[in-house]
Amino acid sequence: MNHTSLSRAARSVQPSAPFSLYVAEELRRYDEHLRDVRGLSSGTRRQRTSIVGRLLRRKFAERPIDVAKLRPEDVRRFLADQLDARRSPSNASQLASALRSYFRYRTICGDQVGGLTAVITNPVHWKLASLPRALNPDEVDRLLQSFTTVRRSPKRGYAIVRCALDMGLRAGEIARLLIGDVDWHAGTVTLRGTKSLRQDILPLPMETGQALADYLQHERPHTSNPAIFLRCQGGCDQPITSMAIQKVIKRAGRRIGLMHFSAHALRHTLACRLVANGSSLKEVADVLRHRSLETTRIYAKLDTPKLSTVPLPWPGSGS
Repeated sequence: MNHTSLSRAARSVQPSAPFSLYVAEELRRYDEHLRDVRGLSSGTRRQRTSIVGRLLRRKFAERPIDVAKLRPEDVRRFLADQLDARRSPSNASQLASALRSYFRYRTICGDQVGGLTAVITNPVHWKLASLPRALNPDEVDRLLQSFTTVRRSPKRGYAIVRCALDMGLRAGEIARLLIGDVDWHAGTVTLRGTKSLRQDILPLPMETGQALADYLQHERPHTSNPAIFLRCQGGCDQPITSMAIQKVIKRAGRRIGLMHFSAHALRHTLACRLVANGSSLKEVADVLRHRSLETTRIYAKLDTPKLSTVPLPWPGSGS
């Protein structure tokens, strides 16, 4: 690859990161693998390429990447230094996941990396240790009502929240919605380019449809752009970004006093409501479009009425 191509790769991975051209090109190929083969979101890809980039920069600096020259001790020292800089379970999990993912990718490329993977220890993490943060009915009502006091694009914000709350859509999926994706006669929404790299057709709840129609008819700028949700600044004919979707939802949470509220909490709220109404874990997984039922298992802990019927031995009974 020539110098011009390497320079382009360096800019495309992470503009502010001082990675060498060789490291940037390696990260570009790895990022394409995460996007096209694994179907990971842009946020997850940025996190993993950043961690892998720090490892490669440390080992190779300005030299071409040769994974065969990586030693288990290199990985061990890198992990130790990274954890010294920030000791937390989440950081440890992110480091382990990113490095394992990269070494799996290098295995596909034909490298022998068993010795490198062996030194990556799993951080202690109890499965299903915490319940998802979800809104209670009163908080949901206050969140939706909070848009009546918003001056800028209240109908857009309300429709965005309804998409997440009623359909469990991720921020990126909301941002990518096109006008043609909504079949008003059939009452369905088609999702394209989802996290699972498939096309999904979901039922459109009445409240969500009404919110979308209200926004489209009375607030959305007149433009030929097919995106449903458009930016309010920097050109109103540009599609909104997933980051902006998250900010709209976070600001709504702050308006009702939820300072650590995230867009993902609305997906949790939908799941909790489904469980409370008697839906099975398989049904919850289908609505949230989880690729694995294992991801949905955490919601089993929310079904406390059913759990209370499970017979437990009385202490000291010997049974």
